[in-house]
Amino acid sequence: MPSAQIDASLAMHYVIDDYTDPWSHPETILMLHGNAESGAVWFGWVPHLARRFRIVRPDMRGFGRSTPMERDYPWSLDGLVDDYVKLMDGLGVARFHLIGAKLGGTVARRFAARHPDRIASLVLAGTPVADRGDMTARVAAWMETFEKDGVGSWARSTMASRLGPRFPAEGVQWWIDLMSRTPVSSQIGFMKVIPGSVLTGDLPKIRCPTLVITTEGSALGSVDQVRAWQTKIPRSELYVVPGDSYHVAASDSDLCAVQARAFIERVRAQAPAAGAAPA
Repeated sequence: MPSAQIDASLAMHYVIDDYTDPWSHPETILMLHGNAESGAVWFGWVPHLARRFRIVRPDMRGFGRSTPMERDYPWSLDGLVDDYVKLMDGLGVARFHLIGAKLGGTVARRFAARHPDRIASLVLAGTPVADRGDMTARVAAWMETFEKDGVGSWARSTMASRLGPRFPAEGVQWWIDLMSRTPVSSQIGFMKVIPGSVLTGDLPKIRCPTLVITTEGSALGSVDQVRAWQTKIPRSELYVVPGDSYHVAASDSDLCAVQARAFIERVRAQAPAAGAAPA
């Protein structure tokens, strides 16, 4: 499978899905997964998107089949953005659409704020509020769980609110198994830093059209709380999905993908082509 050598510490695994007509010049979508996941989690979205777009699904630094990180790796939101910039530079894609789920959406917001000329549109699904406040107690509890029981115990304990009551039991187990494979060293470093990132100053800097997707009862923020930060992105709109899962990109993948594709199609009808693949 493809791998990009981002720096001395990271070989980033990625997958490209492209089922477009071979004579066409498709635009590119970069998809950023959340914590303790990998690019494999976009399986429900790819069939809806890859017929019209070239999809790039990387495994974030430290996760999936990318290089695990040591406990003392200096995690930062800007560092993760830089990883993805190097990946897309290596693929020769200057401008593209960006989709992020959960903490992948946190990275995506910073990406769009820092590199507005590169992002044609932004879709954020089940993304936390822009400022989660003092997370000291929560981080301490997470660290204790990871050190004692690994990532699997934490994944199992959060799965009910993560995926909601309608998700099939077999699917719940699949997610637990996937997240349980996360290296503890990567998880500890990541969770000490990234969830507490404050993005309030980034929101007004996001210039591209943006779609924010949440559920009626997400544990990551009420609809009013999501709307409060969403409206600070100048060209944004909010789509609310029935239900109370907080990982809407997983619990309602087909619905989210259909909405994302329709949104991107509207954006691209009004703008120059983004990241067309070379002939």
